[in-house]
Amino acid sequence: MASAIAKQSTAGAATGCGARGLVGTLTTTVAGYRRTAIVHLPTGYTGSTKLALVLNMHGSGSTAAQQEILTGMDATADTDNFIAAYPQGLIPDGTGYVWNVPGEPLVGDKAVPAHAANDVEFLTKLVGLLEQRYCINPARVYATGFSGGARMASQLACQSSNVFAAVAVVSGLRRPTPCPTSRPVAILAFHGTADPVDPYAGHGQAYWTYSVPQAAAYWAEQDGCSKTPATSKPDHGVTLSDYSHCDARVAVELYTIAGEGHEWPGGPSLPPALTHLLGPQTTAINANSVMWAFFEAHPLP
Repeated sequence: MASAIAKQSTAGAATGCGARGLVGTLTTTVAGYRRTAIVHLPTGYTGSTKLALVLNMHGSGSTAAQQEILTGMDATADTDNFIAAYPQGLIPDGTGYVWNVPGEPLVGDKAVPAHAANDVEFLTKLVGLLEQRYCINPARVYATGFSGGARMASQLACQSSNVFAAVAVVSGLRRPTPCPTSRPVAILAFHGTADPVDPYAGHGQAYWTYSVPQAAAYWAEQDGCSKTPATSKPDHGVTLSDYSHCDARVAVELYTIAGEGHEWPGGPSLPPALTHLLGPQTTAINANSVMWAFFEAHPLP
């Protein structure tokens, strides 16, 4: 824990407080690779108050700009006054990119290219860069993502738990092995029962073996929670599995959405051509509002 605190202090030593900060696409070089991220500052940002930061990672074959649209998170950032950043992967896939999730093959069981960039390193260092340029509270840095971006966020929870206070993922919860967390990490997940890409029951592509409830149970074990979750139905067609009595007062929560496909709950409407491939959308729950409340409740200790 001491080393984790030291890393937090180092990351927050030079802050961007006092500066207005630029919005748009940020570029940087990490380990010799040119990387990009889109930064959205909330309406009325002055640079004088430390705000939370949410990294929001795109799915496989997508881009940072598409993730910004898919999730509609800019509006949430404006309403709830946090900074949203949309990093971009580097491995080409169709018209977009995929993330290099350690130890896992790419979509279609393709091998990760030789000398591919280390995305855990990129995303962790990106936080430090953003803290230097914008007024960010290092105790309130969070990660979310969709599909492949959700698997990447799951990896960050394991390898960068000293940086990310909590993680909330959509259609892609995993508990990587090994998972060298330095502390218990609050985990929130959303997943539809009709997801044809990453099936709720598991048994999908090579990167997708065990079920989503099993992934939540693995995280509950990691965080020292109760073995059996309490279940409730907060909305029609939505079941919440909530693991309690976790170490360090964290939480592990899974929202199961009946009949939902591979999409962002409460996000903008997708064209029929996409829902034909990804399954039906739902308005039963708004992922943005639920995850922001979860993030607010779980800063770094």
